[in-house]
Amino acid sequence: MSQNNQDKKNSARERLQAQRAKEKQRERRGRQLKVGGAVVAVLAVAGGIAVWAASSGDDSGGSGKVAMPKGAQDSDKPAVPVGKKEAPSTLTVWEDFRCPACAQFEKGFRGAIHELEDAGQLKTDYHLATIIDGSMGGKGSVTAANAALCAQDAGRFREYHDVLYENQPPEQQDRFSDKKYLIQLAGKVNGLVSDTFTQCVEKGTYTDFVYKSNSAFTNTGYRGTPTVLLNGKNLAEDKNLTPDGLKQKVRDAAKDKKAGGGATGDKPSGPKAAGSEQSGGSAGASAGSSAGSSAGNAAGHSAGAGTAAGAGHGAGTGQGAGAGTGHSAGAGAGHSGRDADGSTGGRAPAP
Repeated sequence: MSQNNQDKKNSARERLQAQRAKEKQRERRGRQLKVGGAVVAVLAVAGGIAVWAASSGDDSGGSGKVAMPKGAQDSDKPAVPVGKKEAPSTLTVWEDFRCPACAQFEKGFRGAIHELEDAGQLKTDYHLATIIDGSMGGKGSVTAANAALCAQDAGRFREYHDVLYENQPPEQQDRFSDKKYLIQLAGKVNGLVSDTFTQCVEKGTYTDFVYKSNSAFTNTGYRGTPTVLLNGKNLAEDKNLTPDGLKQKVRDAAKDKKAGGGATGDKPSGPKAAGSEQSGGSAGASAGSSAGSSAGNAAGHSAGAGTAAGAGHGAGTGQGAGAGTGHSAGAGAGHSGRDADGSTGGRAPAP
C-alpha cells in the first residue's frame, strides 16, 4: 500500500473518531439538558401562583427550649450545614423528605452538589419543612427529618439524607412515620446505627427543632419545596440550569469573591420565590393544566395534567391521574390541603 493511501486511511479514521466524539458529547449535553429541564420545571413557580404552605398542625417549635443537633445552626432559620464553613458559595435548600419534587431535585443535582462540597467550593444549608404532613396528613415529614437530625449527631447527615430520598415512599403513603423503618434504612449508612441513634429516633429528640424550622419556612414567603437558592438567588430563575451549569455558577462566584465581589448570602429573592410543592390560588387551574403534562412525570409525581379543582382555596393541578392529588410544581401547581368534602385545596392554616 502506498504511503499516500495509508495517509488517506489514517485521515479518514481520525475524522470518524472525531465525529464519534462529537456525537457522544452532543448526547451527553442532551442528557444534561433533559435532567436540568426537568429539575427547572420542579423549581419553577407556575405563573406566580399565590400559595399557602400547610403546616403540620402540631407545630410546637415556638415554645420552650429546643434540643439542638450537633453542628446545626440555631437562628431564625434553623439549618443543618454540609460542607466547609469557609466555602465561597452557599446553597440554601428548603426541603421536605416526603416531597417527590425534592427527590427529583436530589437525583438531578446530588452529584454536582457533593462534588462542590467535597472540593471546598460549596456549603449547603438544609432547612427542613413538614408541609406534606400538613396537607396530606401523617407524620412522615417530621419523623424522617428528626431521624436525619439524629444522623447529624453521628456525623452522617449527608449520607442518611441521600438514603431517605433514594427510599422515598409514594407521597400518599406515610411510611416515613414508621420509626422502625427509618432505623432499618439507617443500616444502609456505614457506622450510623447505634443505641444512641435508635433512642434519638424513637424519642423524637429533635421534633421541636424540625417544627421550628417549618415555622421559619412558613414565614419566609417562599412558595413550596424544594426552594433552592445559590448565594441568595433562586435557581428557578435559570430556565436552562444543568448540573454542569451549577458548577460553573459556583466557580464564577469564587472568582468574583477573589476579585472582591463576595457572595450575596441567604437573601430571599422575593415573596414568590418558588419551590415545587405548592398550592395555588385561582390561577392554579390554568397553571396546572398547562405545565402538568410537560413535567408532571419528570418531577417524580403523579401524571401531569389532571383536573383543576377547588379554586376557592386554590387547587393547583387538583386530581393528578392515578395519584388522586396533584402536588408538584412540575405538575403545574402543587401541594394542597384537603377540603371538608375530600377535594384538594391549598387551605391556609387556621390563625
